[in-house]
Amino acid sequence: MKIISWNINGIRAIVKKGFVDFLKKEEPDILVLQEIKISQAKKELETFDFANYEEFWFPAQRPGYSGTLTLYKKNLNIISLKNGIGLEKFDNEGRIQTIELKDFYLINTYFPNSNHELSRLPYKLEFNNELLKYLKKLEKNKPIILTGDLNVAHQPIDLARPKDNEGNPGYTKEERDWMTKFLKNDFIDTFRFLNPEKIKYSWWSYRFNVRAKNIGWRIDYFCVSKKLIKKIIKSDILDQVMGSDHAPIILEIKN
Repeated sequence: MKIISWNINGIRAIVKKGFVDFLKKEEPDILVLQEIKISQAKKELETFDFANYEEFWFPAQRPGYSGTLTLYKKNLNIISLKNGIGLEKFDNEGRIQTIELKDFYLINTYFPNSNHELSRLPYKLEFNNELLKYLKKLEKNKPIILTGDLNVAHQPIDLARPKDNEGNPGYTKEERDWMTKFLKNDFIDTFRFLNPEKIKYSWWSYRFNVRAKNIGWRIDYFCVSKKLIKKIIKSDILDQVMGSDHAPIILEIKN
């Protein structure tokens, strides 16, 4: 099974930048997207053609902000689909989707950004902790694949300029400590597990042409329950794919 995750920074923008061609070329079984930036009302005014894929939308209430979307092949055996975790303060931003398959749950997540001045750091840490509680409940039934934009670079190897970014959004001690805590709860960062020393990034600022210079951050992840790690064939970053300030990430897992 091939799963791709991508923070697209706007569904309407990415569709104009060859998104459907990317979908046809890669043909993932499931493609989960973050930051779709379209409200339910605006979505109803649009028509998107995603070829042979079913659509499962979770727009934020606020127009032009956040939101997630899952596309999956029509012949795929999906047991259930769920938006949110039952907490309005997080669910109204469209940040969590749960896709239940036979052997695991796939969680599509768009973690909050703690913002410049760290104004949303408390909100983000609360979101993180509530999500972890939710995952541990699900895990009692079957293993989990958590993917999406986690908005944190965990270790110095995960960003180009760690010293310059100490304490900045996405690289605060609090966010990194939470990521450590999360992984200690029997989850594995698949890219780092398979590539212990590899330097590869998934996000670059739009400013100062930094993507061309590869001054980036790795903030998009596929993390799995330990039970699944032996089934992982590949975990990588498609850093040559353009269209967003993020690159897509890919996971291949044995059925």
